[in-house]
Amino acid sequence: MVSIQTVATKPIPDQKMGTSGLRKRVKLIESTPNYLENFVQSILNVVLDTQQSGDVSIVLGGDGRYFNKQAIQVIVQMLFANRREKQNIKVLIAENGVMSTPAVSAVIRKYKTELGGLILTASHNPGGPENDWGIKYNAPNGGPANETTTDKIYQETLKISEYKIARDLPSIDFAKVGPAYSQDHFSVEIIDSVKDYLELLKTIFDFDAIKKLLSRKDFNFTFDAMHGATGIYSEKILKAELGAGQLLRSDNLPDFGGAHPDPNLTYAPELVELMFDKQGNVDLGAASDGDGDRNMIIGKDFFVTPSDSVAVIADYAQKCIPYFKKSGIKGLARSMPTSTAIDRVAQDLNVKCYETPTGWKFFGNLFDDGKLSICGEESFGTGSDHIREKDGLWAVLSWLSILAYEFESTGDKVTVASIVKQHWKKFGRSFYVRYDYENVDGQGANDLVQRISEQIQQGGGDLLKAGTQYDDYKVESSEEFEYEDPVDKSVTKKQGLIVKFTDGSRFVIRLSGTGSSGATVRLYMEKYIPYTQDQHDLIMSGDSKELVKPLFKVAQNITKLNHYTQRESPTVIT
Repeated sequence: MVSIQTVATKPIPDQKMGTSGLRKRVKLIESTPNYLENFVQSILNVVLDTQQSGDVSIVLGGDGRYFNKQAIQVIVQMLFANRREKQNIKVLIAENGVMSTPAVSAVIRKYKTELGGLILTASHNPGGPENDWGIKYNAPNGGPANETTTDKIYQETLKISEYKIARDLPSIDFAKVGPAYSQDHFSVEIIDSVKDYLELLKTIFDFDAIKKLLSRKDFNFTFDAMHGATGIYSEKILKAELGAGQLLRSDNLPDFGGAHPDPNLTYAPELVELMFDKQGNVDLGAASDGDGDRNMIIGKDFFVTPSDSVAVIADYAQKCIPYFKKSGIKGLARSMPTSTAIDRVAQDLNVKCYETPTGWKFFGNLFDDGKLSICGEESFGTGSDHIREKDGLWAVLSWLSILAYEFESTGDKVTVASIVKQHWKKFGRSFYVRYDYENVDGQGANDLVQRISEQIQQGGGDLLKAGTQYDDYKVESSEEFEYEDPVDKSVTKKQGLIVKFTDGSRFVIRLSGTGSSGATVRLYMEKYIPYTQDQHDLIMSGDSKELVKPLFKVAQNITKLNHYTQRESPTVIT
């Protein structure tokens, strides 16, 4: 007989979810009594209140990082102990505890799990005993919980006095697919990590067309899973199903091989070297992060910015992706810091383009209300309404579909660069760069934002008054971005500071909510140039990092960024 314990506890400070869940250092969690239990109990107090009785289910999966397997055992013990009277709980656990974030979303939606799912991930943050661990709650629609729910969970963490757990529940074996435990109206089933997600992808893409592309002798593709959750998907989908050739770092490791599982030019050096090797022959390179929801796309000698990537995908979707050929494009969207490239595609398609705060949860209501088909964030997130998360592999398959379409249409070899440059010729180009100042002093970061916010509240003040000239840039407007959800009319405030100039350029300052310690200040700079024959060479060959340097000088003059971050240069430039 399994016994249930009620354990006295006290609130633990700072258990508030960030942009997408709670992310903390492993050492903090392991060294703080009841840290995990407090947070899980707070989630269950909120979630189980929505389902008092009957048959309910929940999904558990994660990116395979250090501490996940221990955490899953604890969560199962707490689910058993917290089930309500007349309530049957079924727990669906990913095989080996590993399932990408987009796959978890797909499983929640397929099986209509009434309690949604818990995803154990810190996304693109480093893993291992010296680094980060994370957990987030996804709602029954498959998407990250909205702010109303996360606020309720946070309030529970502030007043929690006890948690329930069944510590003598037998340990669950994650390695074997099938029923794993059943007793007292409680059951656990281990599910295939890939099967349901693969079935969904086959309803979206033309796998035969992609296979044909990948079988060509004049086309080479390389995918870097960064030792994250996407490794099993690259092996079973890209390689086994589609015949992709070269895979890098496809074995899932709890510390991601000691590397930073963030798909960008800094943290994917082997892939970048392959793609920019003058003697190399790789035509398309791609990478995904620790939990598989982000992506990076690189052509031969050509990096595709995430902002351009989602714009190109949106422009091609109805031509080469069966899912969109059938459903059409209902609307497009981007997070506020993302470049305006997709806005011009929306205008061309005669659909609305929504501008949201950073965080995939803000796209959820638009998806659910049928207003949105494709969206993206500049932080290497791209996706569609097939699930309620961003989806790294979906973006890679979209690019393979575009290339397959162009190869078939032209009867000749095309390149990633030629596709993007043709896009620029049609829509013009946003020269766009992001500077990340990681793990800086939190007080300095907050002071920076507060100073600019006060200027904006004063109608621009001395710094940002309309018409103020900085070198070649004249201020047009400034604002602190807030968002009114067009579906539920909820308002989200203080989402970043935007300064626009009369030539169409802009910069954005915001604090990131994805770190586990300190603060990350992000500066986004965009200079848009419409296409003309006179501007052809600049648009096709211009270097974004060089072209935004004068804009950075202005941004630094206004924000005193180096002073407040105590950094002479950013940690990462993308």
